[in-house]
Amino acid sequence: MMLDSATLNSFWHDADARETALRRVIAERLLANPAPRREDQIVATYFCALRNWRLTETGKEISYHATSGSKEIPPGSLLEACTGKLEGVDAFDRTERLGLLHMAYPLKMLLQADGHLTSCDILHTVAGAILFDIYEMQDVRLVGLQIPEHVLRTFPGPAYGSAGLRAATGFDSKEPAFGTILKPTAGITPETVGKLVEESAACPLFLFIKEDENLYPRLDYSPVGERTRRAVEGIRRAQDRRGGKGLIFAPHVTGAPHEILENVSAALDAGATGVMLSESFAGGTVRMIREATKKLSRPPAIYGHNAGIGVKTRGGIWREVIDLLARLDGIDFRQTAPVRRGEPFIYPHGEEWLASERVLTQELPGIKPTMIARAGGLDQGNLLLNLADAEERGLSQHILFLAGSAINSIKNPSGKADPRYGAEAMLQALEVYRSGALRGVSLEQHLSALTSYAEQKGFSALRAALAQRYPGEIKA
Repeated sequence: MMLDSATLNSFWHDADARETALRRVIAERLLANPAPRREDQIVATYFCALRNWRLTETGKEISYHATSGSKEIPPGSLLEACTGKLEGVDAFDRTERLGLLHMAYPLKMLLQADGHLTSCDILHTVAGAILFDIYEMQDVRLVGLQIPEHVLRTFPGPAYGSAGLRAATGFDSKEPAFGTILKPTAGITPETVGKLVEESAACPLFLFIKEDENLYPRLDYSPVGERTRRAVEGIRRAQDRRGGKGLIFAPHVTGAPHEILENVSAALDAGATGVMLSESFAGGTVRMIREATKKLSRPPAIYGHNAGIGVKTRGGIWREVIDLLARLDGIDFRQTAPVRRGEPFIYPHGEEWLASERVLTQELPGIKPTMIARAGGLDQGNLLLNLADAEERGLSQHILFLAGSAINSIKNPSGKADPRYGAEAMLQALEVYRSGALRGVSLEQHLSALTSYAEQKGFSALRAALAQRYPGEIKA
């Protein structure tokens, strides 16, 4: 069946271009008119494109459906104290159907008896059915949250944060910290995990090693406890080659909520110092792990993997809102994306990327910063760009440079994938950065300049890695 050109063109709508423009406009409007703050309310800011309602009408509908469900509210009553209020609108045009809407949700309807609440409580209210499930909302985005300080302080936040992770492993604040991901990512036994971890652990560059989200914890041929035991043994065998540096190993523990704590216990009993959890489809489980382990002498560092986050961020909730709540719940590591040439490979990028890294590291009362994991295409060819960006923005102590295939899949001169050779190439790239030889080289010329410098200095591992990572641009 042939489709007409109008239909085909509608399918090619560039949502990213629209989102970029939307972020720019919203940032300008909020800078001129910031979202209100209330000590007894959580204030949520939405972008709305409405079919028929005006923004002010929408505020009333949200108040009714998302809070008390009553239109007859006696003044001074408990009902009034539990009813949301429209705190303001910023219409973008004369229709008053397009623009920003600020809603205040009373803590009276949210706080538990001891004065705390959870991210699940917040999202259940501020991202509920009246906002995302009705036809009237042609488009809606939850773009910001203002949470009172006394409520923020009830959240646990990361057990370690970036500074604590460095202290626990012996990496000082000015030292680049690296991590790697086990490859292959599935179809491997505990024996293979132990071997792969030992090979990687021999490199003192690494602060962190994790499994991939495709390696499930409850496989009959590869249970998480046995995988962890083998990994820990591999780390011990490699310890004398690490120059006294510690290492965090995070096995993958994601499962249905009723399985997760059992998975965590199996990993910790086997000696894991961290856990890797994909919480996008298992809401609240980061907080569950954090609360269950916080009394341990050394609780696990939590890698809050954001696999699946795009399901939420590309249609409703801005990434920085989700990342803020994940940080409050207790993640120590969170992936963003690396600086690289050309088009992005992975989200976030642009203003979304800046907002995500900002919310993970900015000062929050009582909450430690999360360590950013630059991952998803990080390699020897763009490492220098990422090191320079981190230094320029004052984020060096908060960033983990996380590379999987750029280390574990690099082939040595014998043609075999060799993590040690990939790590050597990364070390040589780091040496180039420290030399300052490529400072001032443009983004467009960076790769060719790096390749030439590697040839000049005899950095054969780096030269080989660049050829393998960029085969269309660099000859082997």
